[in-house]
Amino acid sequence: MIGKITIGKDFYGVLAYNEKKVDEGVGYIIDSNIEHSTPVNMTQEFNLVRELRPGLGNAVLHVSLNLPHSDSLSDKDFASIGNDYLGKMGFDNNQFIMYRHTDTQHEHIHIIANRVRYSGRLTSDSNIKRRSREILNELERKYGLTQISGNKSAKKPLTQNEIEKTLRTGDLPLKLVLQDKIGSAVSSAKDTTEFIKLLERQHISPRFNVSKTTGRVSGISFRYRGVVYKGSTLGKKFSWNSITKHIDYEQDRDRRTVLSANEKERGTHPTGERDHGTSIGPKPRNNGSTEGTENTAEQSKDYLEQIKGTGVVEPLVQATDWNPFRLELLDGNNRKKSKRKKKRGGLGL
Repeated sequence: MIGKITIGKDFYGVLAYNEKKVDEGVGYIIDSNIEHSTPVNMTQEFNLVRELRPGLGNAVLHVSLNLPHSDSLSDKDFASIGNDYLGKMGFDNNQFIMYRHTDTQHEHIHIIANRVRYSGRLTSDSNIKRRSREILNELERKYGLTQISGNKSAKKPLTQNEIEKTLRTGDLPLKLVLQDKIGSAVSSAKDTTEFIKLLERQHISPRFNVSKTTGRVSGISFRYRGVVYKGSTLGKKFSWNSITKHIDYEQDRDRRTVLSANEKERGTHPTGERDHGTSIGPKPRNNGSTEGTENTAEQSKDYLEQIKGTGVVEPLVQATDWNPFRLELLDGNNRKKSKRKKKRGGLGL
């Protein structure tokens, strides 16, 4: 279940939006402790209690609770979840109205509540998004719903863009899929070899950051469906340091296994899935010499990667000895040298 929270100033705007859904036949009220009327009249009722804190600007809580496409609830159960959510968030003595919308494929409700309690006290909005996520995790377990996100300290939460994409497409984000699959592999594997095999069975290709000088593994990334995530961006439990606390890893013993996994991921391994039929044996260079098999422990410094803000890693450029850009530079340099020689010759030097 995904919760989207807005703290605002104006009751009328959110009430008018939800009442428009009712008028269009794609929304209806499933619970309320105020009288259902026009947006103007309901705004006045909310504002009567709001006057108990006349200096308060942001008095409006507007939250939507969204189920994944695979889940479904009756109006009674959804209202029960809404009331449990409000109570645990500290809105147990506050005005509220709860709408259910039917204009999307995923089931969802909208809750408008007054932050000013009937007693005149104010319901805090401190750390409201973190508290909301923790409460939704608890409600998912209580009502047997799909677990959208786990412990924040162990797994990184979804970004706003990932949440909106999930609501739009109905597909679970790759981040959640990877967290589930990798977590299962970590729990089941006894050693590094078995860990890698379990990942590969789920079509996940690990990439290890290996020091060229010491051979030490300092990090890990995972390729899945053409996208690469750094382990640390998936959550603390998916960093290499955390993974090695659960599997038997020895640097010297597992060095060949780690390098072999890197070769497969980069498509340079003889049996790697991403080899695409390219040869890794000796091949002629332009100068007639031969180039041997790539050594992943001695990767070229020209292989650059970009780490985006979301943790996705993509190759930028694979430099070669000869490419159009370098040839253009060399050609330009040759022309400059030729001009300098002609000038010197004209001066009799």
